[in-house]
Amino acid sequence: MRSMIVKKDFIYSPNGKNRPLHIYLPENYNETDERYPVMYFFDGHNLFYDEDATYGKSWGLKTFMDNWGKSMIIVGIECGHEGEERLSEYLPYPVSGGYFSKYAVTGDLTLEWIIREVKPFIDQKYRTYPFRECTGIAGSSMGGLMALYAVVHHNQWFSKAACVSSAIGFCMPALMRDMKVNYMDPNTRVYLSWGTKEARGLRDIWREDRSSDTYKCNLRVADYIWKSGATAEMYSQVGGGHCEADWEKLVPRFMDFLWMA
Repeated sequence: MRSMIVKKDFIYSPNGKNRPLHIYLPENYNETDERYPVMYFFDGHNLFYDEDATYGKSWGLKTFMDNWGKSMIIVGIECGHEGEERLSEYLPYPVSGGYFSKYAVTGDLTLEWIIREVKPFIDQKYRTYPFRECTGIAGSSMGGLMALYAVVHHNQWFSKAACVSSAIGFCMPALMRDMKVNYMDPNTRVYLSWGTKEARGLRDIWREDRSSDTYKCNLRVADYIWKSGATAEMYSQVGGGHCEADWEKLVPRFMDFLWMA
């Protein structure tokens, strides 16, 4: 039997609205009793099919998983699409001044919902390995910030995080404070990447970035991860932009780093 994408309505309890789950079940899932690791993704509608993606281009994650060397369950969690719901749901820190200051800070509520409601549902409904060593989380842009926040604040639940083009520049003081006070288990693995086309202050976008403000923010994060004894990978995607087409190219890299070590 081929792999499947199951779409399941699921209520986001902080506001009572539907946030569908896009669940990838590996080949022969219904033919065996095998259990699987689970990786949760923000912006789940952008993962598998172009027709579901916000801008008409997905990450091609189903094709990748169908041909990868490890079987697992992927849970894509859809965000709100009304107005600026997504930015509020994926904002874990209060911001004083600037673009994000006008949004309600509900990112922590979103993660509590994932941990207290989404994950228990997945672990009960599907054959998973529920413990942290077999649980990862990923996202891009604000979803990348949320994945990083999750592995910092909820390390007892998530041992792996892919933080792609993460929107961290505006909240570095709060993020660094959190990293200093929260314990990170040494077996944690965190992937950090950005494209040179989106790197702030970079002049030559066709060379590996080791100088931009974006690089420096990610390096500060990686330094704390390394100091904790955990593992981080930084990757500057030469010519990469802030879009699904370029994030799709990173899927093999971060999945191998997180799960094939």
